[in-house]
Amino acid sequence: MDNATIERLTRISIEKPLLPETYIPWNNRRTEEERFLPANFISVAGLPIYKDLSDEQILEIERHEAVQFMYSYAWSEALGVKFLSREIVKLNAGSAETKFMYREIIEETRHMEMFGRGIESLNGKPILPSGQHFFWSKISCKYLPNSWMFMAMIAGEFVSDAVGRAVQKDEKVYSVLRKIAELHQVEEGRHIYFAKKYLEDYTQNAGAVKRSIYSIIMALHIHFMITMYVKKEVFERAGITNPKKIYKSARKNYRINFSHNCLKTAVEFVKEFNGFNRFTKSFWKWLLNAEIH
Repeated sequence: MDNATIERLTRISIEKPLLPETYIPWNNRRTEEERFLPANFISVAGLPIYKDLSDEQILEIERHEAVQFMYSYAWSEALGVKFLSREIVKLNAGSAETKFMYREIIEETRHMEMFGRGIESLNGKPILPSGQHFFWSKISCKYLPNSWMFMAMIAGEFVSDAVGRAVQKDEKVYSVLRKIAELHQVEEGRHIYFAKKYLEDYTQNAGAVKRSIYSIIMALHIHFMITMYVKKEVFERAGITNPKKIYKSARKNYRINFSHNCLKTAVEFVKEFNGFNRFTKSFWKWLLNAEIH
C-alpha cells in the first residue's frame, strides 16, 4: 500500500474522530418497543421453543446475547491492540504504517471502553471466555507471524462489521446500541481497508500452502468468536426450563443463521487471494457451515 493512502486514512482518523462520549446518546432510555438485537441474530428465533417463551424471556435472552456480542468485540480488540503493539516496536517510528497503527490502537481502545459502557447501559454481566480462549489467544499473540495475526484480525472485523450493519439498520433496536454499531462500523471500515492492503504484500506471491494456512486461520478465528456469543448461562439467567438442552439447539440454530448472515465478506476476501481449494472449502463448510459457491 502506498504511503499517500495510509497517510489519508491517518488524517481522517485525526481530523474526524468519532468520540463515544459525544457520539452515543447514552442518556436515551430504551422504549418498550425497542429490542436488543435484530430478529435473525437471536439464537432461539425459529426454534419450536420460541413460540412457547414469554416476551419477557425472549427480551432477556436478547439482552444477554447483545452483551456477549459487545464483550466479545471488546475482548478481541484488546487482543488486536496487544498484537499491534508487538508489531509497532519492529517498525520505523516515523513510517506511515506505524502512524496508522498508532491511530488504530487509539480507536480500538476507545471501542473497548465504548462496548464496556454499552454493557453497563444494559445492566449486563458478561460470561467470560473459557480457559481455551485464554490459552490460544495468549499463544497466538505471542508466537503467530504477523501475517497470520492480521488474517485473524481481519476475520474478526468482517464478522463484527456484518453484525454491526444489521444492528444499525434495524430501527426496532435500542437507539444506544444502533449508534454504537454505527460508530464501530465507520472506524472498522478503515481498519479493514488497511489490513486488506497490508496483506496484499503477503498474499500476492503466496504459494498454495500459505494461502491455505491464511484461509484456515481466518476460519478458526471466526469460530473462536462465535463460541463466545451463545452460552448456556444465558438461558439459565432467562429462567428457561432445561437450559442445557435449549442451549445445544440454540447454538446449532445460531450457527446456521450466522453462516447465512455474517460470512459473505469474509468468504469473498478469501476468494480474492485464492484461499479456497478442496480442503479449505470443506474445512470452512464443516467448521462454519459456510456457503461457498
